[in-house]
Amino acid sequence: MNTSTINRLVLTVAIGLALAVAAFSSAAELPSKGASEDAQQRSSEKKQDKEEVKDEKKAQHRLSKEQQQDRIREQQESLRLYRENIARQQAIAKRNAERLQEQKRLEHYRYQQAYYEHLRQQQAQLPDKRYDYDNDPYYYTAPNYRYRRDGSYYETNEYGADILRRASNNGYQEGLKAGRADKKDGWRFDYKNAFAYEDGNYGYDGRYVRQQDYNHYFREGFRRGYEDGYYNRRKYGGTAGSDLLKDNVLRSILNLEALPK
Repeated sequence: MNTSTINRLVLTVAIGLALAVAAFSSAAELPSKGASEDAQQRSSEKKQDKEEVKDEKKAQHRLSKEQQQDRIREQQESLRLYRENIARQQAIAKRNAERLQEQKRLEHYRYQQAYYEHLRQQQAQLPDKRYDYDNDPYYYTAPNYRYRRDGSYYETNEYGADILRRASNNGYQEGLKAGRADKKDGWRFDYKNAFAYEDGNYGYDGRYVRQQDYNHYFREGFRRGYEDGYYNRRKYGGTAGSDLLKDNVLRSILNLEALPK
């Protein structure tokens, strides 16, 4: 066998081996691709299952239509009473303003006038008959917290809990202003006779919690803010530049307890 023939045989064998390797690689890729598609499908199915469980939990924690309507009626009655109280608060504010002028407490007088002006604007924005209660999630979301006030327990959901947090922080901020004003006026430490403390409605838009609940937590924040403002310190509030209650103080005021799921 000459050299030329041997070379042709070697080339033929080499080509055959190359084709075999290519065929094997191609065959090996097919299952790999199929496995990848199966993994993607399983991942998609798991995601869908999670979404279904999530939707099911939402449905379980959604109030019935009857419960939703009861909550809406309770809210509307609370708003009616709140509007009736406005005229009474106006008379109290006027008497307080006259007393502050007689006592020559100019700083606190200015503070009260600003507070009362905010109240007037706030009351003008209360929900009216056109408010879409049915599509407001508060009214169909079941309670997930409870809190204790004056010896009784009350329940609310996350939307109501946010309003209670806001009430406490609003109270703290207004207390800071009132305390600083009395200090500048050279007046004694006396948060209970401040109109803002008596009123307790700053920031209340008539929704999600009872007015008396909002008033209670506003006053809890106010007395702490007044103390910090009067004595020029940050015992209850955050660092300088933040007029919010410290997280641990806010938690101790609200004492919200999660309801069993």
